[in-house]
Amino acid sequence: MLRSAVCAALLALSFASVPARAQSPHDESIQIGLSTDTITITAGFSGTDLTIFGALADTDPLIARQGRYDVIVVLEGPARPIVVRRKDRVLGMWINMQSETFENVPMSYSVATTRPFQDITEPNSYKQLSLGVSYLYLQPAEADQSPKTIEEFTAALRQRKGAVGLYSENVGGVQFLSQNLFRATVRLAPDVPVGTHKARAFLFKNGIFVRENSAQLEIRKSGFEQTVYRLAHNHGLFFGFLAVGLAMFTGWAGRVVFRKD
Repeated sequence: MLRSAVCAALLALSFASVPARAQSPHDESIQIGLSTDTITITAGFSGTDLTIFGALADTDPLIARQGRYDVIVVLEGPARPIVVRRKDRVLGMWINMQSETFENVPMSYSVATTRPFQDITEPNSYKQLSLGVSYLYLQPAEADQSPKTIEEFTAALRQRKGAVGLYSENVGGVQFLSQNLFRATVRLAPDVPVGTHKARAFLFKNGIFVRENSAQLEIRKSGFEQTVYRLAHNHGLFFGFLAVGLAMFTGWAGRVVFRKD
């Protein structure tokens, strides 16, 4: 009887495992590549579009035909601390009264999606992944601040970044060229920061996050702008004296040229 019970248990276990394998026969993955790995900024740079190509592997043909694979692509700039200040009107003057410092804030953040965010997955998934302008986690330096204050300054930071085009979302910016190939277009603002940027691609299947992959992009200045940038960052004191001397010389020269005899 014991042997029969063991056989029955093994048989039940084997039947129970069949649906699990049948539901997940594919192990999807995602790969991306940039149209260029370096962007050079000159004096006339007014922003540009960056194309990111990608491919899915081991996809379910039925789900692909039904359009139930979604991709979100993010181009994230270098992270730095940012101070957000709030001005209040005091005696007829606007004065900085309160500030909040955020750590490791991406200086730029461009997003492209296959569909609107609400049609891809649940808000909790975006929060867990820190994905999207509205769900990007911004870490306050002082966590003991009241949640209402942190929320207020966080919204102000997102709004300021969005107003200058450094934080942007391009709904429909990811397009499938076939069942497995896609192309994404993200926008680079005119004052995009220099440094190493990270392109990240997130794959969703039926609203469930599946895989992520990334690649790097280098943005640098060239010509006279690059010389000034390096001088300011590598020789700050000398650059300061040079800027003051140049301002004094320009003022003196303008006075000489436009003086009235």
